[in-house]
Amino acid sequence: MTALFSGFVVLLAASVIGLGDRFLGRRTAGIITAALFVWFLYVGRIGYFGVIRNVTMRPPGAAFLFIPVLVFLVFFILRVCSPAGGRLALAFPLWLLIGAQAFRVIVEIFLHELWHAGLVPRMLTYAGANIDIYVGASAPLVAWLSTRARAGGSIVRIWNIFGLLALANVVIRAVLTAPGPLNLVHAEISNLMIGTFPFMYIPGFFVPLAVMLHVMALRAVGAHPRASNPQV
Repeated sequence: MTALFSGFVVLLAASVIGLGDRFLGRRTAGIITAALFVWFLYVGRIGYFGVIRNVTMRPPGAAFLFIPVLVFLVFFILRVCSPAGGRLALAFPLWLLIGAQAFRVIVEIFLHELWHAGLVPRMLTYAGANIDIYVGASAPLVAWLSTRARAGGSIVRIWNIFGLLALANVVIRAVLTAPGPLNLVHAEISNLMIGTFPFMYIPGFFVPLAVMLHVMALRAVGAHPRASNPQV
């Protein structure tokens, strides 16, 4: 499973770079490539050498993963919500921003396998309280609907808000079931995935990517009344 997961991370990262090159230009794609390389190297090192799972540090090792992710997402959201952010969001076809969320189905399958491997509690999987798989499974349909009738904009807003709430649900549960000072929910097993290499790329790459896609889709709809029209 480790090799399959690592391959999926590489494939998704390559897709992000390729789409950046297609819709934002080669220079921006180069910046994305460099940023992902540095970030993946950083997360890989703190995961591989056990920093993330070290709960005796002050702050706990997980903070060295979550704080940079949180800072980046705040910066990204402020950037996208700025006047110039509309141009960034509209650079991509709306259906693509929505349809890309289908990757979450694969992530949920990996989480289910991690539950069987004893690395995450059941509540973090689709067999428990994690409804994120429904967001990923419905992404292709919502992407198609966003290119249709005038109601497409309303559907996109509602779906993206639901997707963000679904992410918040699983992220909060993941934090509260992980070892450390915030371990307030005592499940049948602790959430060991966060500190296990290479699965810390779930919170370190997949979660922020999903948030970015939601924010950009919402900004695209808000930036242009006809943002739901098909784009090539």
